[in-house]
Amino acid sequence: MCGIIGYVGHRPAAEILINGLRRLEYRGYDSAGIALIDNGRLNILKNAGKVNLLAERMRASWNAELLNRATLGIAHTRWATHGPPTEVNAHPHTDQTGRLALVHNGIIENYASLRRQLEGRGHKFLSQTDTEVLAHLIGEFYKGDLVDAVCAALKHVEGTYGIACVSADLPGAMVVARKGSPLLIGVGENETIVASDVSAIISHTRQVIYLDDNDVALVTAAGAEIRDINNISVSRAVASVDWEESAAEKGGFAHFMLKEIFEQPDALQNTMRGRLDEEMGSAFLAGLQFTPREMAGIRRVVILACGTSMHAGMVGRYFFEELADLPTEVEQAAEFRYRNPLIGGHDLVIAISQSGETADTLAAVREAIQKGALVVSLCNVVGSTIARETGRGVYLHAGPEIGVASTKAFTSQLLVLLMMALKFGRSRRLSREEGLEICREVRSVPGLVRETLKQNDAIAALAARYAKARDFFYIGRGLLYPVALEGALKLKEISYIHAEGYHAAELKHGPIALLDENVPVLALACDVPGKDKTFSNIQECRARQAPVLSVVTDGDPSLPEMLTDIIRVPPSSPRLTPITVVVALQLFAYHVARIRGCPIDQPKNLAKSVTVE
Repeated sequence: MCGIIGYVGHRPAAEILINGLRRLEYRGYDSAGIALIDNGRLNILKNAGKVNLLAERMRASWNAELLNRATLGIAHTRWATHGPPTEVNAHPHTDQTGRLALVHNGIIENYASLRRQLEGRGHKFLSQTDTEVLAHLIGEFYKGDLVDAVCAALKHVEGTYGIACVSADLPGAMVVARKGSPLLIGVGENETIVASDVSAIISHTRQVIYLDDNDVALVTAAGAEIRDINNISVSRAVASVDWEESAAEKGGFAHFMLKEIFEQPDALQNTMRGRLDEEMGSAFLAGLQFTPREMAGIRRVVILACGTSMHAGMVGRYFFEELADLPTEVEQAAEFRYRNPLIGGHDLVIAISQSGETADTLAAVREAIQKGALVVSLCNVVGSTIARETGRGVYLHAGPEIGVASTKAFTSQLLVLLMMALKFGRSRRLSREEGLEICREVRSVPGLVRETLKQNDAIAALAARYAKARDFFYIGRGLLYPVALEGALKLKEISYIHAEGYHAAELKHGPIALLDENVPVLALACDVPGKDKTFSNIQECRARQAPVLSVVTDGDPSLPEMLTDIIRVPPSSPRLTPITVVVALQLFAYHVARIRGCPIDQPKNLAKSVTVE
C-alpha cells in the first residue's frame, strides 16, 4: 500500500508523476518515491515524508535536461507494512543489478522464504520490505523479456499485489500486474498512464481499463497489451469515467472531509435518483437482478463489511428485519472465511465496501460465492473488484470520496440499504401503502440532511468545549447504537482522541467505572424507541460527574431539564434518524480535529482503501 502512478508517452514524465502522487495523498501514506528512465539509466529518488518534499528533492537533484527528456517513469506513496517508514524502505525498489525498478501495493506473504532462497544465491538486500524481494525475484528471471520475467516471478508469489515495473533496458515500456490490489490503465493520445486510483489520471484521460486479478500488461505510449499470468493474450474492455475532475478538488472548503460532509444532500439525491418506484411503493434496483419470486425465496441476509461499512450494515439489519421479515446477521468480513460459515443457496450475502477493494471483504465475498450463496455488493467505485466479482449489486453514486474518514459514502450506504429492504419487503410482507410511505420518507432525506447541516456553527462551538478531552464515550440504543460506534470511530480517526462506542445499556456493565469529570459522554437521545431508557443512562453518567453532550430531536417536548449541552437534529421517522444523527457526529468530529490542529484528510497510520488483510 498505498498509491501507484506510472507514465509512458510523449511528455515529460516527472511532473505528471508528482501531480499523480498528490492526487493519491488522500489515501494516506508515510513515504514517497519516483523512478525515471533516461538515456538507458535508471534514476531514483525517495524519502520518508510527504510528496512535496520529494518534489523539492527531485528539482534540486536532477537537472532540467533529465526532467524534460524522461518520458517514462513510475512513482509511489507507501503506507508502511514491512519495515518502518524510512527512505530505504520507500518505493521504488531495485533488483540485484540496479537496472530494474518496482513499485508495489499489497503484501507478499511468502517474502521471507523467497528472501532466504535469493540470499542463498548471492542476493543482498538493503530494506526490510517484501517489495524489494519481489524486485530481486523478477530480476532473477529477467533475460531480456520483462513480461516473461514478471509472469515467471509472480508464479512463485503468495499474497496480493498491484505492481508497475520498469527496466533501464526497456526505455519505451513498463510492465504492470495485479492480484487483489487495484490497478487501472488510462488510455490517452500517444500516452498511457497507470494508477491504483482513477483520481490520479482523471486530468489526463477518462478512458480506462480495469485490470482483473492475474492480469499482466505491457504498457507503451500506444496502449496496453494484456496477458494472463501464463503470458497468454486476454481482452479487457475500455470504460469511461463519469465524474468531473473538479470532484477531486476542495472547492473552497478547508478540507475534503468538510466538503464531503456538506455534499451529502446532493450525494443522497444522486443515490436515490431514478430508484424509487412511486407507483408500486417499491424501489428500482436493477443491478440486483432478482425477480420477486427469487426475493421471496431468500431465508436469511448476511452482511459482510469492515469499519464504517460494517456500521452501515448494522443499521441495515434493522431495516431488513423490520421491513422484510428477514433474519439478518452482520459479520466482520475479516473473520468470515476463517470460521467455515454456514451459508447456502437461500442466503443473501451483501458485501459493503466504499472502495470495492477492501481485501478482507473481497476474501469473504469469494468464500460466500464458493459456498453457493447469492452475493451482491454495495460499492461506490465503478469497476472495482468486489463489484465485478459479485456481478450484481448497487452502486452508491455518492461521487468520489477523497477524505480518508468516510462520510458521504456511509450515509449513501444507509439509504441504499433502506431502499433494498423496501424492495425485499414489497416482495414479502409490505403493503403498497406502507411502501409508498417509505418512498416518501426516502424522498425527504436530502432535505433533512440540509437542515442538520445548518447546525454546523452550533456544533463547532460545542466542539471547542470538548476538544481537550483525552477519552470519550458514545452511547445509543437500537438503530442509534451502530451510529454511536460510527461517531466514536470518526472522532478517534481524525482527532486522535480515544473514543468508545457502547450500547447505552452496556455502560453500567463495566465501562461506567471509567467515568468522572474528565471523561465526557456523547449520548444519542433522539425521539426513537428506547429514548426514555437513554435518559436514565444519561442520569447515571451525570451522577458520576461526567460531562454529557446529547444529540436530540428538535422540538421534542419530553426532553428533561438535566440536558445542558445539546445538538439538535430535525424530526424524522426512526428509520431516518441514523442519517441525520451521523451527519451531526461527523461535524462534531471534524471540528474537534480542526481545533486540535490534526491533519484531517490524511490522519496518521490510516489508508483510504485497505487492500491488505
